[in-house]
Amino acid sequence: MPADRDPKLDAVLTVSPQEAWSTIFDKLWEIFSSPLTPQHAEQEITQRERRVCELELLLSSAAWELWSEFESSVPRTSQSVIDFWNSANGGKAVLILDGLSLRELPWLLQEAKPRGYNIHQAGVRGSEIPSDTTPFAKALGFGQRSSLDNNAAGLAHHLPGARTESLNAAWDYCLDWIASAPAIVLWHHWPDDRIHQLSEPGDGFQKLCREAAQQLTSESFWKMIDRMATGRRLVVTSDHGYAASGMFTDVTNKEQANWLKTNFGSSRFAHGPGTAQHWSPPISLCLQTANGVNQFALGRRKWRSAGGYPTLAHGGLSLLEVAVPFIEISKT
Repeated sequence: MPADRDPKLDAVLTVSPQEAWSTIFDKLWEIFSSPLTPQHAEQEITQRERRVCELELLLSSAAWELWSEFESSVPRTSQSVIDFWNSANGGKAVLILDGLSLRELPWLLQEAKPRGYNIHQAGVRGSEIPSDTTPFAKALGFGQRSSLDNNAAGLAHHLPGARTESLNAAWDYCLDWIASAPAIVLWHHWPDDRIHQLSEPGDGFQKLCREAAQQLTSESFWKMIDRMATGRRLVVTSDHGYAASGMFTDVTNKEQANWLKTNFGSSRFAHGPGTAQHWSPPISLCLQTANGVNQFALGRRKWRSAGGYPTLAHGGLSLLEVAVPFIEISKT
């Protein structure tokens, strides 16, 4: 066993799925929750990314069967949002930052306390499977993200009484929307829109690291947080994370690479059961989840595809695609 290997990870192979996933999420928190240095954010986040490789290898080799238990074993973001909504007394608000991953968690933690916020809970939650926008919206009782536009979500969702909005706008613009309603839900499209814009082969990951540091420490962002938290308990969370897939290992086996390209193209999951594969450990998994039967790329793999495999992506089975931050705060 390598000297720096966490002995807790060996227990993942022998304990129940619930205990195994709890250990994995605890390890993710340990890696990603400590403060970042704005001047060195890219290097520090890249180092943390590499520390996850050991966990990822375990979950795509000896412990790959744990993925079939993910949905029933982890605290899911959607249920945590619903539980918060139902238990919060008085004013309440939820800010969903689409695509926010654990990499961005430290900016929220290290900015909140100096700005006068109490952190009531902070931890790791699991996305829906596939780790995509619409499954999360449906888990909250909305048809899709756009259902929240202009307070048009109706009454059939799981956050009763919420005034809703879905925006892709500057933080300052969002201030005009946040009125005196006691219960509000804002689903903002950042950073997901940037993830897709920066996904072309190149230095998109590094650019996103720099942008996240700038955005999440900016006065305009925290002015929006202040407005949302005035008279309300506020949850900041995400629907899914993302894979820094440009850092993944190339599949060198030609047969496997061709199979992945044929079944997934440049994506990380495909609707339906797809074509069975025969490799062990597997390179993909077909899972029955609350969102039907779908097929998923497993682990930190990438393959040649038309236009080049995207350097930022989501929807597959890697930890930073499915694990997201969940933070509940209030103004002191």
